[in-house]
Amino acid sequence: MNFTNSTILQIAMRQSAIDANCDAEDFMRAENIIVASNSNPDARKYLSLPFDCNLISYGNNIVASINEKYRNIISDYINSFPVEHCFETPNLHVLNDKLQKDDLRICFMAEYFLPDLRQLKILDCPYTTKLLHPKDFSSLYTPKWSNALCEQRRKLDILGVGAYDGETLVGLAACSADCETMWQIGIDVLPAYRRQGIASALTSRLALEILEQGKVPFYCAAWSNIKSVRNAIKSGFRPAWIEMTAKNASFVNKMNQKTAKI
Repeated sequence: MNFTNSTILQIAMRQSAIDANCDAEDFMRAENIIVASNSNPDARKYLSLPFDCNLISYGNNIVASINEKYRNIISDYINSFPVEHCFETPNLHVLNDKLQKDDLRICFMAEYFLPDLRQLKILDCPYTTKLLHPKDFSSLYTPKWSNALCEQRRKLDILGVGAYDGETLVGLAACSADCETMWQIGIDVLPAYRRQGIASALTSRLALEILEQGKVPFYCAAWSNIKSVRNAIKSGFRPAWIEMTAKNASFVNKMNQKTAKI
């Protein structure tokens, strides 16, 4: 497929529409849209559907994919503040406070990046790189490669690029086939090898390999994760959309539990 920046964005919006149970055109409207969330086998595999509350913006408006019981709360919220302020404090406390009455809390807040074909290119890596496939991942499901690979969804890890210092793997970018049209990139570099351009070299090469496969690469980072955002930009990605998701309190509390040190 001959991709352009425009077709890449359209594919992303179509996938977001599947995830949110709306129309892709809804993300381009001037007014905010509220839709009832529903399960869909074509949604991104890691999403837990239906949503209680998931807010999505491509910069024009907010599409809220929700449990209908929260329609009034969410409508009041997204129509009380500018789009960008709905995704940040202090305004998001208004929504969180109201949702907490039903045992929900704001949980996930993330920025998603798509490749800019005017900027995406092969970047130099100071170490030998190698294209990797699922058979190469079997021994790599360890904490040091947990951003690139996902132990719980091994079957989705489909392609990777590794950087090697001799026989030692020092950096790994890998992607998961999260949906039919889009593959998500994750990246890890060993601490002693960081700040050498390895992450951006691996990320950019993997993105180009994904495009060669006829899929759209995408990259996700918390906006507070400056290192990850910098890598996205340096690798040729640009911000495309943002999401904020509420989950039940028990889920949030479980995520907040610190692993006991032995």
